[in-house]
Amino acid sequence: MSTIAGYRSHPRTEETIGVLLVSSGSPDSLDVADVRDFLRRLLSDRRVIETPRALWWPILHGIVLRTRPRDVVRKYRKIWTAQGSPLVVHSRELQANVARELALHTLAPFHVEVAMLYSRPSVKESLARLSDTGVQKILVLPLFPQYCAATTAAVFDQVSAELSARRLLPELRFVSDYSTHPGYIEALAASVREHWHRQGRTSHLLMSFHGIPEQYATEGDPYCFRAHGTARRLATELSLRAGEWSVSFQSRFGPAEWLKPYTSDVIAGLPTRGMNEVTVICPGFALDCLETLEEIAVENRALFHAAGGSAFHYVPALNARADHTIFLRDLIVQHCQGWLTATSFEHDACSRIGVAA
Repeated sequence: MSTIAGYRSHPRTEETIGVLLVSSGSPDSLDVADVRDFLRRLLSDRRVIETPRALWWPILHGIVLRTRPRDVVRKYRKIWTAQGSPLVVHSRELQANVARELALHTLAPFHVEVAMLYSRPSVKESLARLSDTGVQKILVLPLFPQYCAATTAAVFDQVSAELSARRLLPELRFVSDYSTHPGYIEALAASVREHWHRQGRTSHLLMSFHGIPEQYATEGDPYCFRAHGTARRLATELSLRAGEWSVSFQSRFGPAEWLKPYTSDVIAGLPTRGMNEVTVICPGFALDCLETLEEIAVENRALFHAAGGSAFHYVPALNARADHTIFLRDLIVQHCQGWLTATSFEHDACSRIGVAA
């Protein structure tokens, strides 16, 4: 790094491409204060809660942040690992795997960072690390397969807000959706097949997606359509017939109507329809977290058994699986066309995305 009259400049490394993998985040610890801080950040985002601040602020600070953190701590305790939050652990492993795949199968240098919307490492911190390496081209990849304003657009907001304070901006590209990308669908299908091979195939596959308020969809958010698009492609890839699969929406918050059917209602109703065995997958989650490991694999499992069900199987998220890593590598290469020369990546990666080497 050189300094001229107080101006700091980085060595020019235009060929290095920065990749920012972004997820939602989780509390830094099981301390109630850390959980409260995480919830405050999450529920203060206008993309997540669109209620006017004059109405929402007294509810958030007067009720939610006073009562909800302790309950959330109890839930996190059921899934917390020795290394910390599962979401963070899986994110770090995925980051390392993607960086290794890019290094092994491309000639162009990549620098991969991971960021969290509402916890550490923050988008600001991770963009600063990319800047410190001197990268001048950045691909932002939200780890939310289906576009949604509450998630994908929240990533765009934070990245834009951070870069808005800079004088020198990098070239920026943004992946907004990969809900029906063949590589993503193939990885999901492979995870289901492997699970069935190990645990036995059930008569029904329930695809549970994170919900959003119905009002958001009414006002134009395409998330519901993207979720159903993923589900149809996955059902086709698995050769499932009508009646062998269904879609539901989980993680409802507050009194408003959310996308239906609700996962809890579907789970409780399956045994009454003679479906005593079910496999559940959550294709809207790239990484396992509280909503999959506790809400689905613990709470809804108990609900299913209480309703008379006999066998409940949860298919883990793709996390750092090899096929997930390879898909993300190829997706990154696809979105970096024009930044990479024809000899920057190997023929096998080219062939998968339809580019001649």
